[in-house]
Amino acid sequence: MLSRVADTLYWMARYIERAENNSRILDVNLQVTLDDENSGEDGDKMDWEPILATLEDQKLFHSLYAVTNAETVCEFVTFAKENPNSIRSCVAVARENARTVREYISSEMWERINSLYLWVNSATARQLFAASAIDFFRPVVACSHQFHGTTAATLTHGEGWHFLQIGKYLERADSTTRILDLKYHILLPRGEEVGGNVDTVQWQAVLKSCSAFEAYRKIHTGQVTPWTVAEFIILHDSFPRSIRFCAEGVDAALHRISGCDRDHFNTDAERLSGKLCSDLNYARIGEIFKMGLHQYLDATQLRLIEISSAMRKEYCEWLEPAAEEEPAQSQTQTQGAA
Repeated sequence: MLSRVADTLYWMARYIERAENNSRILDVNLQVTLDDENSGEDGDKMDWEPILATLEDQKLFHSLYAVTNAETVCEFVTFAKENPNSIRSCVAVARENARTVREYISSEMWERINSLYLWVNSATARQLFAASAIDFFRPVVACSHQFHGTTAATLTHGEGWHFLQIGKYLERADSTTRILDLKYHILLPRGEEVGGNVDTVQWQAVLKSCSAFEAYRKIHTGQVTPWTVAEFIILHDSFPRSIRFCAEGVDAALHRISGCDRDHFNTDAERLSGKLCSDLNYARIGEIFKMGLHQYLDATQLRLIEISSAMRKEYCEWLEPAAEEEPAQSQTQTQGAA
């Protein structure tokens, strides 16, 4: 497979997943602020500044908007053309990537991604967003699921499929760290400690933002606690949005591309992914909280960035050195960093 095609498929999957994940992050914050007692400009800033901190988009946001509240943050993360990580921007770049590799993807995949693009840019979507932002985000999530399901059912599971899987799982793992980190940023300004007297409704919203609430309840039937939520979302070995599951998916896809047995490694990307999988397999939630949940999530994000960079260096050497610093609308890496 051409390096250009592999890179394009990888980023197409990442941008579709990113659009879904940004929808999830906004959805969960809208839910946790419904019963918030904060009011006024300071209260709005306390509620919505964590979103910008989690996505690392504060500087750009404040250059465009004078106030920080639900309306401006949701507009910025959803529709702002100036924001390369907005939902609309992600869908547009994913569609452009799909267009350039039409011969490598199925017609059903193209129809699915093109339909999402047309809907996000339609007057109907704008009206729905104005009436109920939560009701807007859920179709975006559903369309992303449909795209991944269509891909699994219609695309040959060869090299192209594996690059799509790497993109999807790297972006998903990164988003999971950000959703958990969002909880940390919400609690910090209120002077509450993670693991202290935390509002159960908020932790339930975190689970729901990862589509994890029902799966979590099948295992934990008692009170929702930060320890069990974090353990489930970080370390569960069979929940498809946990960091551990995503790391396993990335490692498996990398080894299938190279043909190397998973007990060994041929590339630096395989070495890094294997090491992350090993650490997650043997980690304990008590150790993670002892280190600090925020610090652990930050470190995990950096490790995901390293895997992405090593994979692209190994398989995408066609890129000119100047192209590594990509313009906003093209292949920007993981939000604010990768």
